[in-house]
Amino acid sequence: MEITLKINGAEKKLNVEPRTLLVHAIRDAGLTGTHIGCDSSSCGVCTVVLDGKTAVKSCTMFAVMAEGHEITTIEGMAQGGKLHPLQQAFYDQHGLQCGYCTPGMIMSAHVLLQHNPNPTEEEIRFGLSGNLCRCTGYQNIVKAVQQAAQMLQQPAGAAADD
Repeated sequence: MEITLKINGAEKKLNVEPRTLLVHAIRDAGLTGTHIGCDSSSCGVCTVVLDGKTAVKSCTMFAVMAEGHEITTIEGMAQGGKLHPLQQAFYDQHGLQCGYCTPGMIMSAHVLLQHNPNPTEEEIRFGLSGNLCRCTGYQNIVKAVQQAAQMLQQPAGAAADD
């Protein structure tokens, strides 16, 4: 069946089987930043943002269910060639090693910061608890989210404290 998905602001027409998972449709649309991990919703590497406000593990949703919704992937985070503050913070704080979990972590952290712009360390850890990382030990991921929270609270054009 033919569906139209709005991904990162662009409409993508895809021919899919009704049982095609959203993660596969996104990757078939040429956006490979959304990773495939466990295929059982345990790891969170396939996390995307639905309608700008909900983190969704795209391996738990059929592509046909996403028609009519706005999907944001990691590729949609950077704007105008500039990294999103979360992407920059992950870089600055060494919040990644192999990078496989990073897109899902960033997407989940993005939704967390929309709902709670100044989370505690405990709230960050809870907010990211659906995303697994096998490399970092999470400490630098938490620091990255804390840095991004500070960056996002600054007025546009203000310099960040070092």
